[in-house]
Amino acid sequence: MENQTTQNEEVLATDIQPKQEKKEKPKKLEPKMPFRIKRYYVYILATIFALSLPFITIGGNHIFLLSFDKKQLHLMGTLFDMQELYMMPFVLMLLFIGIFAATAVGGRVFCGWACPQTIFRVIYRDLIETKLLGMRKKISNKQKEPDYSTKENASKRLLAILIWTALAFVAAANFTWFFVPPEDFFNYIQSPAEHPVLIGMILGIVAFLVYDVVFLKEDWCAYICPYSRIQSVLYDENTLQAIYNPVRGGKIYDEKKEKIVFKQKDLAEENNECTTCEKCVTVCPTHIDIRKGLQLECINCLECVDACTTVMGKLGKDSLVKWSSNATAYEGKETKMLRPVSYMYAVALALIVAMLLIMSGEKEYMILDINKGNRLYKIEGKTVSNDYLMFFKNTEPNTHTYKLEVVGQYAGKIDIKRFKQTTVKSGQGKKEVLILSTNDNLSTNVAKDSVLKVQLNAYSTTEPERVKLLKELSFIYPNTEKVK
Repeated sequence: MENQTTQNEEVLATDIQPKQEKKEKPKKLEPKMPFRIKRYYVYILATIFALSLPFITIGGNHIFLLSFDKKQLHLMGTLFDMQELYMMPFVLMLLFIGIFAATAVGGRVFCGWACPQTIFRVIYRDLIETKLLGMRKKISNKQKEPDYSTKENASKRLLAILIWTALAFVAAANFTWFFVPPEDFFNYIQSPAEHPVLIGMILGIVAFLVYDVVFLKEDWCAYICPYSRIQSVLYDENTLQAIYNPVRGGKIYDEKKEKIVFKQKDLAEENNECTTCEKCVTVCPTHIDIRKGLQLECINCLECVDACTTVMGKLGKDSLVKWSSNATAYEGKETKMLRPVSYMYAVALALIVAMLLIMSGEKEYMILDINKGNRLYKIEGKTVSNDYLMFFKNTEPNTHTYKLEVVGQYAGKIDIKRFKQTTVKSGQGKKEVLILSTNDNLSTNVAKDSVLKVQLNAYSTTEPERVKLLKELSFIYPNTEKVK
């Protein structure tokens, strides 16, 4: 009886002991909106901006237009003549230094998020080949090219090229609109025989885009684009870029960039979190392995970050590839967005913008060139006259009628003998003859001819206070022995 009681107690004790806990599955981390989708939104906005900008005008002038046909520069609704192209270097400096500043802070964000080459490749590869025609199985595999040898894929590829060629004509026209305004462009293409340069320009751009996007592909980014060669000079330890974390993931390549993950297996590698799934490699459009470190082919599209985020998220872990900096990934420091190089670029950009504002404030609303005639002077009794050749250029969007008057110390002494007024249409020029004469003795030297500095006020009859220009010219008066 005692033995049975003891056995029952042992069984009861065994039943109430906690069972061995099962290993819980890691909680799946749901990734946020992928960078790829964010890039698509940026691409859409960039496309809308590029297509609509040539049609936006302020007071009849475009936001940006460099017209070689009319020899004009439109900048933020202000029209500048070709003789005022001192603005153009500042515009170019603003563009390039702005890109350099973005690179120093955010890496090659321009390449991955705004470069037309990248946008065009996404349209052709991801939209046309993958989504529309199904030539590629999925967007996440960019390493494997479709088998073009099959009859089905060959016909689909021809269709894809035709679709892209049609889009290339739109892109070529859009590019041309920044040099030939849309209002003139659509008139010109209606008579192509009269505008062979424009038609040739469009066809040349289309041919280049088809070759570049369909055949050259990402080789442009890796081997041709000069921007990739200078990126490493602009980077520092706080520059944001796609970075693989070798501390958590483990060392995949040695110093010679040879893969060692499959060659060595020791106890230390058991803690490495990288699953070697190669998802970050297959998704890369420039065909690199981000685990090798910084490479000039990387365009900061961050698709490797999306791929690793998805894989590691299923394991309940954070991504091994992040848009981060060397300071954060390797040293655990906080990335400094505001640092000396950031302030340097900010100051440079501010100075360029200030110079642009100052230069735009000195815009000439009319251009007047006055050159002395071949004859030094003409003497008729006591009347001495000088002749000049003038060239008026109307840089305003409206037609103006210009008049002249002598001002300064010779006002009332030197008169305008020939020239009353001239009317010039917008963007056009006109030549006129000017003759100044005087009946007064204005000689300042008995033995030599006198050179008098005469000031002329040129102005528009419709807006004399705004559209005006003060010119100084030389009036030659003979010595007193020649004037009797």
